Amino acid sequence: MTQAQIKIGIVGIGSMGSEHVDHVMALPSTELSAICDHSFALLDADAYSDVPRYQAYERMLEAVELDAVIIATPHYDHPEMCRQAFERGMHVLVEKPIAVHVGAARRLLDDASAARLKHPELVFAAMFMQRTWGQWRKVKAIIESGALGALIRCTWIITDWFRTQYYFDSRPWRGGWASEGGGVLMNQCPHNLDLFQWLVGMPARVNGQVSFGKHHHIEVEDEVTAYFEYDSGLVGHFIASTGESPGTNRLEIVGDCGKLVYENDELALYRNEWSSSKHIREAGKGAKLPVSRELVSFEARQTNQHEWVIENFADAILNGADLIAPAEAGLNSVMLNNAIILSAHKRATVPLPIDAQEYADLLQSYIAKPPQSNRSRR
Repeated sequence: MTQAQIKIGIVGIGSMGSEHVDHVMALPSTELSAICDHSFALLDADAYSDVPRYQAYERMLEAVELDAVIIATPHYDHPEMCRQAFERGMHVLVEKPIAVHVGAARRLLDDASAARLKHPELVFAAMFMQRTWGQWRKVKAIIESGALGALIRCTWIITDWFRTQYYFDSRPWRGGWASEGGGVLMNQCPHNLDLFQWLVGMPARVNGQVSFGKHHHIEVEDEVTAYFEYDSGLVGHFIASTGESPGTNRLEIVGDCGKLVYENDELALYRNEWSSSKHIREAGKGAKLPVSRELVSFEARQTNQHEWVIENFADAILNGADLIAPAEAGLNSVMLNNAIILSAHKRATVPLPIDAQEYADLLQSYIAKPPQSNRSRR
C-alpha cells in the first residue's frame, strides 16, 4: 500500500531552505513538488534538476498543485507569503520568527483564522524545532510533574551564538532594521525565547538593556540583557550575545523544592530535603537546607530536528496529529522580542502585552534612523 504524500513547495532556498529541501525529499510522507527563490546558488543543480523551479512566489502557487508550503525567507516576507498560501487553502510551515513585530504577527494569525472559516482543516505550524530536543522536553516534564514546587527564578545565559562579521556580510539582509527587523533577538534567539515561555510561561512585565552594533558593524542589537517579572513572584533573566567567545549556554530554573541546571549538555536536578520556604519560616537555626544532586538522563539530540518538525507537520495534515509548535505560539516570542527592544528604548519597564502600534512606530523610526551603535540602552 502506497503511503499518502503531502505535495510541498519550498520558498527561500538559503541556508535553511536548502536543508528543508533535503528533509522533504527524505521523508516518505512528503513530496517536493516545487522550489522558489531569487537564486538557487546554494542548491545542487544536478541533484534536483527534475523539481520545478520558480523565482516568483505567486507564480509557483499558481502553476503547481500544492498541498502545503514551507516558508524560509527573510523575516519581513513571512506574513504576506503565509496569507497568499492561506487564500489558496494551502497548509503552511513557517520559519521563525512568524513576523517581525507583534502587530504583523497578530494580523497573520487573524488571516489564518479567516482562512479556516473556508478550510477548517488548515494546518499552520512554526519551525520551533528546539522543542523536540531531549533536554528541553525533560525540563518541561520535570516542571510539570511539580518536582520543583512553585517556581522562583528562571535564568538563561545564552551567549554561545557567536557570529563573525563575515556572517553578516554574507547575506545582504542580515544586520539591518529594514531588511532583518532585529538582531540576536530576531535571528538567533526566537528559539530560546520560545522555549523560555514554553517552559515557565509569559511574564507580566519586561525590562531590557540592549546594545546595538557593539561587536559588529551592524545596525541591530548584538547583546541583550532582560529582566522578566511574573505576577506569581517568579523572576526571569535572559542574557544573549553574538559577540562572546567562548560563549555560555546555561539554564537555571529554581523552585521552592529544588533547582534544574542545564549546561555543557548535562542536566542536573538538585532536590531540597523539604520546602525552602518552610525552612526559612521554621528552621530553628541558620543552617543550610540539605540538598541532594542527581544527573537526569534525556534523549540524545537528533541531527534531523527540522525533519522531525516537517514530518509532524505532514502527520497533522494527513492524520490530525497535534503540532509540536502551532504557529499561534510564535506570537509569544515576537512579543518578548519587541518588549525587550521597546523597554530599552524607553528606558523603562513595559507591561505585557505591549502596545503593538507603539512598537511598529518605533521600528519604523529605527529603519529611518538606526540607533547609535556601540552604546548600551536601558
